[in-house]
Amino acid sequence: METWQIILLCVGCVVLAAVLTFLVMKVIASNQEKNAGSKAKSIVEQASDNARKTLEEANEKARKTLDDAKEKYRVIVDDASSKAESITRKAEQEGKHSINDYKREVEQDLKERKIQLAAQENKVNQREQNIDRRDLALIEREKQIEKKIEVIEEKIKEVEKKDLLAQEKLDSIEHEIEKVASMTAEQAKEELFRRVEDKTKQEMTAYIKQQEEEAKETVEQRVKDLLGFAVDKYAQEVVSERTISTVSLPSDEMKGRIIGREGRNIRTIEQLTGVDIIIDDTPEVITVSCFDPIRRETARLALEYLIKDGRIQPGRIEEVVEKARMDVQKSTHEAGLNAAFKLGLPRINKDLLDFVGRLRYRTSYGQNVLDHSIQVAYLAGIMASELGLDANLARRAGLLHDVGKAADFEQDGSHVEIGVKLAKKYGEPDVVINAIESHHGDCEANCIISHLVAAADTLSAARPGARSETLENYIQRIEKLEEVCKSFEGVQSSFAMQSGREVRVMVVPEKISDLQAYQLARDIRDKIETEMTYPGQIKVSVVREVRATEVAK
Repeated sequence: METWQIILLCVGCVVLAAVLTFLVMKVIASNQEKNAGSKAKSIVEQASDNARKTLEEANEKARKTLDDAKEKYRVIVDDASSKAESITRKAEQEGKHSINDYKREVEQDLKERKIQLAAQENKVNQREQNIDRRDLALIEREKQIEKKIEVIEEKIKEVEKKDLLAQEKLDSIEHEIEKVASMTAEQAKEELFRRVEDKTKQEMTAYIKQQEEEAKETVEQRVKDLLGFAVDKYAQEVVSERTISTVSLPSDEMKGRIIGREGRNIRTIEQLTGVDIIIDDTPEVITVSCFDPIRRETARLALEYLIKDGRIQPGRIEEVVEKARMDVQKSTHEAGLNAAFKLGLPRINKDLLDFVGRLRYRTSYGQNVLDHSIQVAYLAGIMASELGLDANLARRAGLLHDVGKAADFEQDGSHVEIGVKLAKKYGEPDVVINAIESHHGDCEANCIISHLVAAADTLSAARPGARSETLENYIQRIEKLEEVCKSFEGVQSSFAMQSGREVRVMVVPEKISDLQAYQLARDIRDKIETEMTYPGQIKVSVVREVRATEVAK
């Protein structure tokens, strides 16, 4: 046989074997299904029988349990009814006993109250008897007093008669004295009062001198130490910031662009900012002039913005001026917040801090007012700490003492009056308000912190280099100081020294005594404080000397 025939035969055998195997498996499967069905029927029948039996047993147990429960319920109800009857009987018996006890207690209480009422009646009767006895004693005393009054009236009449006689004698004596002294009684009184007044003045002057010397011995060193410590502890640099009123130009050609055609640009700037712009022959510089430093600063910033931008025309000028105004407001607000933060002062009204920040553009005698206020706050806080006072409150009063200068160009009144109004408006403490209104002596300081603020203000203003002054104003102030001193009677000459911080007054010895010299120094001091305006303080020294000169030949 050929090979392919053998292969074909093998394949056929394999196929036949597979078919036979499939048939055998099918037969076996059908037989298993028949067996499983019969088994399942038998299992279901058996399970139903078991369930039926279990249900019957459960019903039987339930019936038995219900019968037992009914029997127990009847027993419990019978026991409860018997117990309730016994409790009721006991309660009735106890109630009868308690009612009887209560009746006995009430009867006993009534008896005791009757006894107490009887005792009180006895006391009242005794008091009535005592009152009757006192009335009789008072009547007797009244009779005795009436007798004494009659005696006193008789004595008063006798005294009046004696007074008349004494007055007649005094009149006669006064008449004789007037004849002898050639003076009336009124003239004698006036002379006596004048001598007493002169003597009292001398004694008072001597006493004041003694007290001042004693106070100086005990206080002067302490004050020097305290002020020296405060100034030494304050280590800020010397104030040098000034308000700038000039604007630098890149070239002189920019002046013509700022002026504009027929002057429309410069007029627009002046109308919007309220300043005067001065353009002269000074190369590459224009000057901004205005009494209000805020408006002057706004105009300066606006000009700088316009010069950098290069577009200078009325429409653009309005936008730039508004931007400069917003920048100035922002910078003033930040300056106020920074000042409060630097001093550690929380809870200051934001609107009031805006006024504080505006002091950044305000100067007084060449000194920046915001830096001056911060310096006063530092010094007052240091001195308050050394004295055991509230340092935060002292710094707050020092920072706000010149706040009125931020609005004195807009409101009527001095910066002290305006500062007091602002402090009251924004709810500042009474100590701060008093420090503001008393730091220039406009009213009396009613607390120690007010004195500290005034002292710190003087220290800050009197430091060398803190304030500048023109030669003309300086000469006028010196001349005014000497004239004030010469206006007093008995003054021979006066000399201002140490740039006007001390004045020496020479008096005529025959007209001014040693004690009167002290009084004259105080009078000159008071007049200087009233009539003059000056930085720092002025020392008044009255000199009285007698020189005896002879020439030996």
